Amino acid sequence: MNSNHSTAKRILQLREAIEKHDYSYYVLDAPTVPDSEYDRLFNELRELETQQPELITADSPTRRVSGQPLDTFQQVQHQVPMLSLGNAFAAEQVLDFAQRVEQSLKQASDDLFSVAKVEYCCEPKLDGLAVSISYEQGVLTRAATRGDGQTGEDITANVRTIRNVPLKLQGKGWPELLEVRGEVYMPKQGFADLNERVLAAGSKPFANPRNAAAGSLRQLDAKITATRPLEFCCYGTSTEGLAESHSETLQRLREWGISISPELKVMDSIEDCLAYYADIGARRTQLPYDIDGVVFKVNALIQQQSLGFRAREPRWAIAYKYAAQEEITELLDVEFQVGRTGAVTPVARLKPVHVGGVMVSNATLHNMDEVARLGVMIGDQVIVRRAGDVIPQITQVVLERRSEHVQPVQIPTQCPVCGAKVERTQLVRRSKSKQVLSDGAVWRCMGRLSCQAQLQQALLHFVSRRAMDIDGLGEKIIEQLVTRKLVASPADLYRLTYEQVIELDGFADVSASNLLAAIAQSKEPTLARLIFALGIPDVGEETAKVLARALGSLQRIRKAYPQTLLWLPEIGLEVAHEIASFFSDEHNQSVLTELLELNVQPIDEGEPEPQFQGFTTLAGFIEQFNIAGVARTTAQRLAEHFKSVDAVFAADWLALSSIDRISKNAAQAVERFIQQGGQREQALQLEQQLLDFGMHWSCQSKTVQAAPLTNQTWVLTGTLETLTRTQAKTRLELLGAKVAGSVSAKTSCVVAGANAGSKLVRAQELNITVLDEAEFLEKIAELEG
Repeated sequence: MNSNHSTAKRILQLREAIEKHDYSYYVLDAPTVPDSEYDRLFNELRELETQQPELITADSPTRRVSGQPLDTFQQVQHQVPMLSLGNAFAAEQVLDFAQRVEQSLKQASDDLFSVAKVEYCCEPKLDGLAVSISYEQGVLTRAATRGDGQTGEDITANVRTIRNVPLKLQGKGWPELLEVRGEVYMPKQGFADLNERVLAAGSKPFANPRNAAAGSLRQLDAKITATRPLEFCCYGTSTEGLAESHSETLQRLREWGISISPELKVMDSIEDCLAYYADIGARRTQLPYDIDGVVFKVNALIQQQSLGFRAREPRWAIAYKYAAQEEITELLDVEFQVGRTGAVTPVARLKPVHVGGVMVSNATLHNMDEVARLGVMIGDQVIVRRAGDVIPQITQVVLERRSEHVQPVQIPTQCPVCGAKVERTQLVRRSKSKQVLSDGAVWRCMGRLSCQAQLQQALLHFVSRRAMDIDGLGEKIIEQLVTRKLVASPADLYRLTYEQVIELDGFADVSASNLLAAIAQSKEPTLARLIFALGIPDVGEETAKVLARALGSLQRIRKAYPQTLLWLPEIGLEVAHEIASFFSDEHNQSVLTELLELNVQPIDEGEPEPQFQGFTTLAGFIEQFNIAGVARTTAQRLAEHFKSVDAVFAADWLALSSIDRISKNAAQAVERFIQQGGQREQALQLEQQLLDFGMHWSCQSKTVQAAPLTNQTWVLTGTLETLTRTQAKTRLELLGAKVAGSVSAKTSCVVAGANAGSKLVRAQELNITVLDEAEFLEKIAELEG
């Protein structure tokens, strides 16, 4: 009796918890627990109800699909219920599913099933929001969320904004009424771009692509949804009679313009399904969208009909889920690491927990602003997310589980490595003749390269593959060099002797000679590689390439004023000041001088590329001084009137006030600017630098012959045997191409090496030109002349 009472009480607790999580997940789009936690609760409830079937009630979560429609949208009744799928978390459960399918078919009254072969249709399980889209006479008439499976929400206006959802079906042969079902999701790159825009606007970023997709679909203003990078993938239809199998049905839908998964495959056995699961799992992080498993469906529709449904799910399909990518655990402590630029970064130390098939005990917290945004405290229960090879991160605090013993996270006042002072970076905002200091997100150790942590990280970056590419200098070797005080700066690498290297742990005659040879071979990098290798804060590979192309030499880059750098594409105010500050630092100047004396010389120095010749304007030059009341139009009128910088500074009040369509306030502001001490000298220095660099508006712009692959986007996939991926990318970029990481309708060409995967399939679907490695090498050799 006590046992029954205890079970009944636990069932009520589980139902209440599940209903609460359902409301947060489906209605508020703000899940409070990861999927793995929800699955555990649901499976426990189902197990208890199996043991005590008399305690099952009609309103139990196991008897219906979760979720309730939102009150703010018109409700829609599904003619055919939208059911969820049963889940498997181990291969044995999938094999049990297949055995149940075969036994059920053999027991069917029609002898056909006792001999018929069972095929399975396989596809990834997208992590998005399930929707139903209806077409009448081939025209989209309604779209709805799944809701509780019986009743959903009318989101027609929002779904109409999704670019890959056809407003009118293509081809012919579609039925008068057609309802398709699938997943609305947000691709990984689109999610990253969206969060970048959200952060730039000062708003709270989305936790993951699924939340972003769900929130986008539930916007009351469809104009907002239209700005979100949503996509739709169809996984089925409630309309009968389109074909004899599930896979054939999806192919028919594809012919009518409905997007289906490019990973869709039909397997002859459940063993092949398990191989499919393993293959997708191996490529999971390279897919352009998030998935949490794969779905296996009996392919023959007549077999599906025979197998039928349970109360909550079909008997002919199962979702085989991957290891959870989110888990709840305890934040035990927060420690601080020091990076190559001196950034002091908080790192979460966690109670070990399995996430995504890996035991996780550490997670990134990015910076103290992120700590404040999350509101995380030591001792909190937190949700940890791990997507593929991405460093685990804390995405949320479970406030309902916070104890009274939590402690705040505090930044150290002294570097945990060298003991030097830790200071918060200051951002300089310049506008309209004034500058405002504000706190930056980064705290830095002021010990510079006297701090062993900064030195080691700086050296590792300097020798990395995309920088100076010195093979054989790994983390352990760098650590020995620093610890034994053989290297105190990147320049010291080029002073190493055979006698010093041979004494390091793990080195013998051949390996020591090979390392010294690799160091010697790195003395002739491209200018862009050298700039990137220096580790200038906020200067990545692309910015380094811009500096190299636009200025042409290390000497010009070292001398460039921030105002000169601002003319260059993709270089903003803060990055310009970071670059100028780096090269004005005495220690950095000393290291660069030493590198040059040791014959580390870029092989491609010369004049700036022709398109940067004379591309500045006098109007832009005037506008750059942020004179109050002098915006672009007024600057243009001043430039047209005075024609030169000298003439502007020679102007008096009478000359300024006589200029057509310049206000009295603007004229007074310009006069005050001219009269300020040092302004003329600064302006003349800037102008002289533009002249020296060939960027001045008086310099004749050279005729530029476009590179042969300008405005083309190429994608590399698979393994290349002759070239490394980096070498292939560099050669394409020198020919003017942009090298992207994913295939889209805008892709010009795909280079497919050995073992090419989903990118090749996507290219073939879009009829994009595909070259194998031999064809690619022949093509670029021809273009390089």
